[in-house]
Amino acid sequence: MTTPTLTEYRAYLQQHLHLKPNSVNRSLVSLKRYFTWLLSTGQIRYDPAKAVKLVGEERIPPRHLSDQEEQALVAAVTEKGDRRDRAIIVLLLHTGLRARELCTITRSQVRLGKRSGTLTVQGKRNKYREIPLNATVRVALVAYDSSLLRPSHDATPLFLSEKRHTQLTERGLGYLIKKYADRAHVNDLSPHDLRHRFGYRMAKTVPLHRLAQLMGHDSLDTTMLYVQGTRDDLQQAVETIAWT
Repeated sequence: MTTPTLTEYRAYLQQHLHLKPNSVNRSLVSLKRYFTWLLSTGQIRYDPAKAVKLVGEERIPPRHLSDQEEQALVAAVTEKGDRRDRAIIVLLLHTGLRARELCTITRSQVRLGKRSGTLTVQGKRNKYREIPLNATVRVALVAYDSSLLRPSHDATPLFLSEKRHTQLTERGLGYLIKKYADRAHVNDLSPHDLRHRFGYRMAKTVPLHRLAQLMGHDSLDTTMLYVQGTRDDLQQAVETIAWT
């Protein structure tokens, strides 16, 4: 087996079998692992698959929740939900928290003042970041629990499940979002979609590196998805200098 043969095999998968990039890459990765094993066990002297590159995969931008859908969701939780549920949805929409991050917030992580507020979050790989809380979030949190205005070292969860009175789980959060999404007639909505909504909105006004900091991204490549998702805005921008 040679590298050119494997390259031809990759082309065959793409051009004749018309497989998608991720399907082609799965096949190539399996071959790469196999030849790595052959090399490590001394059955071959060189790895012909090492120089074969994977196919570039197009990264699909996340779901873009519309203004109307957001308004309908907030209206549904305001009319039919309690203060806890409204605080949760507002917090997700205005901070871009991951589901796990929201569920694990403790009271001591919240700092609220009359004109400012911050939330310290433990993200992926135990990295901490500080997220500013705008007036909308502060009002929702104080309405949920006014004691948050006082600094606290209380390590109990900020959001508890209604039935067990224990820390809200990611599954429970998913059910909560689905309940109000159904009432708002917004299909297939997840907590992560609210995080994406925050990313898209902030991408219009915040430099890329600052958005990455807010969202807890290790790579700007991940944050770029939100910039790619605002191509309509770029079209509108270039139209402003059109002569006709």
